[in-house]
This record gives sequence, structure tokens and C-alpha cells, in this order.
Amino acid sequence: MHQPDQDIRNRLLIARLPAMPQILIKLIELLQADDAGMPELAALIAKDAGMTSKILAVANSSAYQRHNRTVGLEQALVSLGTDMIKTLVISESVFQTFNNFPHSGSTDLRAFWKGSLTTAVIARDIARAMDYPHVEEAYLAGLLHNVGRLALLSTAPKEYAYNFTARDDEELCAVEQRTLEITHTEAGAWLIERWNLDSFLADSVLYHHEPVTRLESAHPLIRIVRLAHHLCYHGDEPHAAEDAAALCGLDPSQLDAFTKAATRQVLKSADYLGIDLTGADDIVPPPAVAPTPADPVQARLSEEVRNMMLVSEMGQTFARQQGEASMLEAMTRSARILFDFDTTVLLLENPTGHALEGFGTGDAQQRLAEFAIPLNKGGLIADAATERRLAFATRGAQPLTIAEEQLFRILGTDSMVCLPLVAGQRCLGVLVGGAAAWQLPSYQKRERFLQSFGSQAAAALETAISERGHARRQIAHVAEEYREASRRVVHEVNNPLSIIKNYLSVLDAKLARREPVVSEMSILNEEIDRVGQLIHGLADLQPTDTGSVTHIGRVVDEVLRLFRATDFVPASVQLILRMLDEPNEIDGDADLLKQILVNLIKNSVEAMPGGGRIEIANRGLVNRERKLYVELVVADSGPGLSAEVLANLFTAVKSSKEGKHHGLGLSIVHSLVKRMGGEITCRSGGTGTTFEILLPARGSTSQIATVPARVMDSV
Repeated sequence: MHQPDQDIRNRLLIARLPAMPQILIKLIELLQADDAGMPELAALIAKDAGMTSKILAVANSSAYQRHNRTVGLEQALVSLGTDMIKTLVISESVFQTFNNFPHSGSTDLRAFWKGSLTTAVIARDIARAMDYPHVEEAYLAGLLHNVGRLALLSTAPKEYAYNFTARDDEELCAVEQRTLEITHTEAGAWLIERWNLDSFLADSVLYHHEPVTRLESAHPLIRIVRLAHHLCYHGDEPHAAEDAAALCGLDPSQLDAFTKAATRQVLKSADYLGIDLTGADDIVPPPAVAPTPADPVQARLSEEVRNMMLVSEMGQTFARQQGEASMLEAMTRSARILFDFDTTVLLLENPTGHALEGFGTGDAQQRLAEFAIPLNKGGLIADAATERRLAFATRGAQPLTIAEEQLFRILGTDSMVCLPLVAGQRCLGVLVGGAAAWQLPSYQKRERFLQSFGSQAAAALETAISERGHARRQIAHVAEEYREASRRVVHEVNNPLSIIKNYLSVLDAKLARREPVVSEMSILNEEIDRVGQLIHGLADLQPTDTGSVTHIGRVVDEVLRLFRATDFVPASVQLILRMLDEPNEIDGDADLLKQILVNLIKNSVEAMPGGGRIEIANRGLVNRERKLYVELVVADSGPGLSAEVLANLFTAVKSSKEGKHHGLGLSIVHSLVKRMGGEITCRSGGTGTTFEILLPARGSTSQIATVPARVMDSV
């Protein structure tokens, strides 16, 4: 018995076998018309350049021309005559089409074409003797009656190569059925049925090996081809020939004339068509032989290795896809190719895990997007998912739920295979493949292969789901960062806006007194620029470049000038400045340091409504884990912070201040210090609150050992 992967029916379905030539289809339609004549034939042939060339070549050959003048198409058609034109068009179309079958180029087709041409000529003569109205149809049927042998050779070259040349009899059909589970008569009929002809042509091919007793009431075309085939291939069996002749209502004495006339006509037609039949009669067809059965263990092992390689390749294919949708499409496409499904859809577990929801492409995309099967209501597909097992269904063979009947209509097939996609102990969905009912036994034999494919698909799907969740978390994280950044920008913008507002009051008063306002205008421009920078920074969540060098003393002076000039610091609050001449430079951005100081001083002022003292001091260098920092301190003499507030000091907490953005100031300060590569701590008690800020000293990446000892002593 052949292995499942040798299913010739499957191969016929997916093989790229040629379609019927358009000129032949149109010719058949034309021949079936009662008023078809030479003008119609001429118009049809003129549309096909290849066929026109063939007609002209024959018409200008020595058989038809007695002078050296070359004739055109119209003259060629007249000289050849209607019957010869029809014969040439039919024969050339069939020969050119089927001579290009896969593997036909490496096979000796002389005996095949001679047998086909002989059967065609005999069938045409029998049709005339029977007064069958479609003589050319009989010729075409005889020409195609063994085309199934070419189809089997194309789709199963290893299994059928020997028997392609075997004697064409009932024993050949028996061997084909036993080894391939399909005969050449069935394969030929299937091929012709694909052309959707309104004719009994496919039936005449299918039944040309049937016993004569079964064909007594069959259509004339079927009986004609049966007799023609017998005369061509089994002329040495006179009794059988007589029975076949009686089938067609002919006298046995007529049969010999058909055979002799065919011998002359075949050689003539082959010459016109350019078919070399030299030596065809010397080829003695051997009897059909069934190949030696393969070792079942070896065959099974080979199949397993092949399946493992295919599944591994599919896993790599899934992994190479960009995006979940692309991966799912690759999954359905691969399933169609590997298992020859007519159509394939995916039903994926919904977020709640209570139902399977459709995913698909093509004409059914919209329907599948709205399609769902609940998992708790039972049914073939739901059970396949919950029990994590392969299931098969045939329309009408078992009770179906409404959803399953809908799915059958979407698939457009009479059977389906339900393959659960299982990762670990979880079923992520079900892949449903539509197929013909006769294919189900093959799928049942390939159950392990289907399950291996399902495991690879489930693993890829699980990875995609995980990546989707990770991507969603990343998006949520970025969105939260932007929300937080926007809140911080709004909070920070309030500081320069307050300064601008106060400066406008000062400016108004000075203008009223006609005093110079150059200094105030400069500060206003700076603060307006700072507002713009803060807003612009909303689009950049990356750390600020710390490659610049900042002079701490200058930034402190600038901040104090802002507060003093705008009367933001009341007279009841004393500002004390204790700055060192050295060290006074840090690695960091001056604007960030300015934001830090503005927030801290503003908080200190607001913490002492009754007045007090604010001290800003540079306490010099600090060594922290072999890195140098400059310590900057902002201290106030306020009432201090409670233990609860101090514990959550640098997080965005609810503040006692009014306004929806209050409570963010110190969390902003903390993030700004971190962006500068520094650290901040806070001490608070009944005598006040002190913020100690460590900012990277200029060139702080140098080793501590390179710092002069006298500097270290002074720290």
C-alpha cells in the first residue's frame, strides 16, 4: 500500500496541469452550432498566430501545392477543406498542450501519440458510420481518451514511469488502482471535467475500459470511444471486437476497413503535425507490474524524518514573519500547501478565554471577523479545543451546531479538519481546513504530522501573543511617561510664568516712572525662552546631554536675581549665600540646575509664610564611590516635614497646596538631579529642612587618585 504522501489524488489537485486551449474550446462550441462553416473557422484560426502558422505550413506543403506560389490564410483554408482544418486544429491544440506536461520531455511518447492518433481517426470513422452528428467531437475524444496516463506520469513519475509504457488493458487499470488508488481513466476524466465542457467527453474517457455489457444503453460517444480503443490496442481479439461492433450497431466486416484507413491517416496527420512516429511500432508494451511494496518500517521512518524537516522549516518560516497578522497568514498559507486544504481559517481564543473568534483573509474576511464559537456550549470544534484533540467532520455525517454549519458554508467544502493549536496545556485556537470527503482517510493517517504542525504554529502564536502583550505594556509605559512629562511641564512652566508675571508688574512700574527697563526685558526674554524649552522638552523623554559644563555660582546668582527683582521672596525671608570660589564647576546643563533651584527655593518660601531664613551653600567636593561631586545645599528654617511626607518625598504625592499639579515639585527635582547624574537627599526636623545635592564635579570621571592631596584634605 502506498504511503499517505503518495496520494496521487492530492497531487492531481495541486499539480500545474495545463488548461484546455481557448481555441479548442471555441472550436468545440463552433462545431456544435448547426450553421458553423468556413467563415467562422477562418475567423477563429486568424486569432491564433501559432495555429495560423501551422495551417499555412500544411497548405503550402508539397501535398497541397503544385507550384511555388505561397498562399495566404484564406486560400490555405479553401485548399485544405473543412474536415482537414478541423482535424489540424484539434490535433495541434491537443499535441502542443499535452506534450508540455511535466516529465513528458524525458519520456518516449512515440507509442503514446500513435495510439492516441489511431484511436482518434478510428473514432471519427465510426462516428460517420453511425451518423453521429458531432464527428469532430468523436475525433477529440479518441485523441484524449488516454490523457490520464500523461497526468499520472506528471504527478507520480517514480511510481508510474514503468507502467506508462505498459500494455493498455484491464490489468493496467487494476495495477493503477492497487498502487495509486486511481486509474488513468479516472485521472483523464477528472482533468477534462475541469474544462467544464457541455459534452460527454469526460464520460467517454472514464468508461473506455468498461465491459461491453455495461455500455449497451450508454451515450453514443462513450460506445464509439470504447470500440475505437479496442480496435487500436486489442485488434488481435476478434470476438471482443465483434461484441464492441454490435454495441455500435456496426457489422464486424466494417472494422478491418476502419483499422487500415487509420494506419494511412495517422502517418499523414503525424507528418503535418511534426510528430515523429518513427520506430513506434517497434516498441513492445510490457505487461503492467505493481512495484515491490516498500518496507513499512523504513517507509514510516522516512515519512517521520520528512515530516520533522517540514515542521522545522515551518517553524522557521513563522519566526521570520514581521507582525502577528503576517505570521497568521503564513500559518494558514503553509497549512494549505502542506495538507492540500481547499480553504483554511483560524479561530483564536478571545481575551477572556471563553470563545474562539475568527481570523481570515479573502472573501470571508468580514464574516470571520464577526464569527465566534463559545467554548462552553459544546460542539465538534469547541470539544476539539477544550479536549486538545484533532477532529474531523463531514457535512451531514454528524449533528452540527449552527456555528459549525456556518463555518462549512464559509469553507465551501463537504469536510473539514479541526486542528487545535496547543502550547503547553493551553489551547490558543483551532486551525480549520476545508477538504473533500475522500481526503479524510489520508488526514487521519497523517495525524502525527498535523499535530506537529499544530505545535509549531501554537509556539509561534504564543510568542506573538507574548510580544503583543509586551508591546502593549511598552506603549502604556511610554504613554504614562508622556502623561507624567506633560504634568511636569505644566508644573515647571508655572515657575517662569510666575516670574514673568511679577516682572511685568515691575516693568509697568518702571515704565510709569520712565526708568530704564533693559535688564528686566532681558530677564523676560530669558524666561520666555525657558518656557519654550520646557514645552519643547515634552517631546523628548531621553536623558539630557550632560556634556556641557555649568558654573554653579553664576546659576545661583541668576536665580536669586530673578526672585529678588520680582519681590517673589518677601522681606520677611532672609536669603543667605555661602559659595566657594573653587570648586564651582559641574558637568551638567545650566537650565536643569536652574529648574532645580527655582523649585527648592519656591518650596522653602511657601513653607515659611511667617518669614524665616533660606541658605544656599556650596560645601565643596565629596567623594562618593571613587567619583567626585560638588555638594550644593538649600536649607530653610521652616517647621520641617512630617515623617510620612519625608518617606514619600520624591514621589508625586497629594500636596496640601492648592492646584492639581501641586505635589509634583520635589519629584521633578529628584528626576532632574538624576538626569544630571547626581544624587539628592533631604534632612528635616523641628529646626528646618535641608536638601543636599551632589552634582558631578567637572571631569569627575577621573580617578580619585589624581586629585591633589591638599584638595582631598579640604573636603
